[in-house]
Amino acid sequence: MDLEELTLHYYLKVFNIILIIFLISFFVFFYYSINKKTLSKNILTIEKGETIDKILKKNFKQESTINILFYKIYYKKINFFYKKFIHYGDFSLENDVSFYEFINIVTKPGNILKKITIVEGWSNKELNLELKKHFEEFSTIPYEDIIADTYYFNQNTSFKTFLDHLILTKERYFKKYKNNKVFKLFQDLEIMTIGSLIEKEGLDLDDKRKISSVIINRLNQNMRLQIDASVIFAITNGKYNLQRELLLKDLKIQHPYNTYTNDGLPPKPISYVGKKTIDIIFENYKSDFLFYFYNKSLKRHIFSINYNDHKNKLNEYRTK
Repeated sequence: MDLEELTLHYYLKVFNIILIIFLISFFVFFYYSINKKTLSKNILTIEKGETIDKILKKNFKQESTINILFYKIYYKKINFFYKKFIHYGDFSLENDVSFYEFINIVTKPGNILKKITIVEGWSNKELNLELKKHFEEFSTIPYEDIIADTYYFNQNTSFKTFLDHLILTKERYFKKYKNNKVFKLFQDLEIMTIGSLIEKEGLDLDDKRKISSVIINRLNQNMRLQIDASVIFAITNGKYNLQRELLLKDLKIQHPYNTYTNDGLPPKPISYVGKKTIDIIFENYKSDFLFYFYNKSLKRHIFSINYNDHKNKLNEYRTK
């Protein structure tokens, strides 16, 4: 064998080694990419006619270009060899999932068959009526344990599994805000309690934002909250609607939930609280407001920064 043949043989050998290393590296990285936990969603919706490109862009927007390429390659492979294709519909993802797990779920018909919407501001009684439609056996869920939202679940899901999912959803939600400065002022239970007062008093997001600031301002100044919703809860023990105007004597009843006769927050929430309201609390909206009342003519709350201003506005409203 002459020198040229030896040189060629050497380079072919080196090339083969490099090729083998490249292929091994490619498949290892490919396997890692499609199996790493990358998607964190409770509910995933795929619309009719959505392409794999649109689905990837919508649900895997944080992934690198090379990972997206691998996802496409994997989907094309199973589509070609196993005739699997993505279905449209709603899909429940119990935990963080990899692309491999994601494909296994969405290449089958939508796995969500039922849903329950827990409305912010609902009472235990209202939620129990809804739960009764779906579960033969269930227990009352404490206001502080879950977040009001729409939840999807499978046909044969037990109440315990359903409740565990709701509790986990709340834990994950609060974990997102673990570094928020509001946590330096209040604990989870207190945040949920503030949220419940806002739910019962607020009319819309802007109104709730202002009421949230009033509650925080009053707590910071050691003022009693004097929130009518807490008095109504105290009178009814949260079991029914009062269906009448509050009287002056109502504000004086001795009850742990009466914020006219007790300092600070009530012991626990007075209703279920929605995500948007908790977002408002973590937003920590600032204002100088300390007082407000409901103007029936204008159908909105009127806010004031001091008692004299509040009293003047209230007297003007009552005169009219």
